[in-house]
Amino acid sequence: MLDPLVRLVRPAGGILFSIWFLTVVSFLVVALAPGDAALSVLRVDTIALSQDEIAAYRAQLGLDDPLAIRYWRYLSGLLRGDLGMSAMTGQTVAHELAKALPATALLALTSIAMTLTTVLTLGTLAATHPGTWIDRLVAAGCYLAASMPTFWLGLLLIQWFAVDLRLLPASGWRDGAGLILPCVALTVAMAPPFIKLFRNSFQESQHRDFVRSARARGVPERALRRQHILRASLIPVITMMGVSLGSLLSGSVVVEAVFGLPGVGKLAVEAVTRRDYAVIQGFILVLGIAIIGINRLVDLSYRWISPEVRLKGKR
Repeated sequence: MLDPLVRLVRPAGGILFSIWFLTVVSFLVVALAPGDAALSVLRVDTIALSQDEIAAYRAQLGLDDPLAIRYWRYLSGLLRGDLGMSAMTGQTVAHELAKALPATALLALTSIAMTLTTVLTLGTLAATHPGTWIDRLVAAGCYLAASMPTFWLGLLLIQWFAVDLRLLPASGWRDGAGLILPCVALTVAMAPPFIKLFRNSFQESQHRDFVRSARARGVPERALRRQHILRASLIPVITMMGVSLGSLLSGSVVVEAVFGLPGVGKLAVEAVTRRDYAVIQGFILVLGIAIIGINRLVDLSYRWISPEVRLKGKR
């Protein structure tokens, strides 16, 4: 009777603890950062202020209070949905993030879809032709792509397709055409380790007991690959993709900066440059919650992908 409730409460408790710990980290990153937060907000490099005026502003912001009190004030604001104000624009951090999130979400989702398509296509080709020129060509392509820094690849794509061939825009959206080069850059950067992992997992899955049993029952080879081998091979790939989500999002920060996309990554770079602490806090918090949520979705996806996991969950 209590088992279903325990299975429901335990993950929820873990997620809540992770989010709380994330609020502590995002607060301390800014609270312990070098420099004076009051000066960054006032931008005293362009405004002449006396030390008394700066001290009064620090007191107004509550920067002289103990860390515990400042954290409680920060946490209370989060519970009310208040992420603070941006020193760059004077708008709320929630407004700035909400304006930038759709671009980042579109870039990330499109890149993940392209990456999975590339991984399944090249990984299956390499796994079904082991030791042949196809396998060696895919491996060489993975090594070459993995050795390219993302920012250098982005600049190379701009030079080729935007400057030399003039086929695609170098920056901005341009009715969706500007999404192609950034997604290609992220896909090339992300796909190589997943291709190698999927290729090895595919080969191992072909010799597992349930595959042998299905083959002995006369299941056609094409149906066997699609319904059994492919799904079993996806589990380590999805696991690694969930763990590597932080790398994807950090890569999107570089790509957005290179291609001038109006996403969260570009906003974060500008916030760090201008020492806009409230935006940095909001970025860390939103990024962390997104990673926690997607990793939870990855865990749940195992039940859909693998019949073995579903059976274990029912025991």
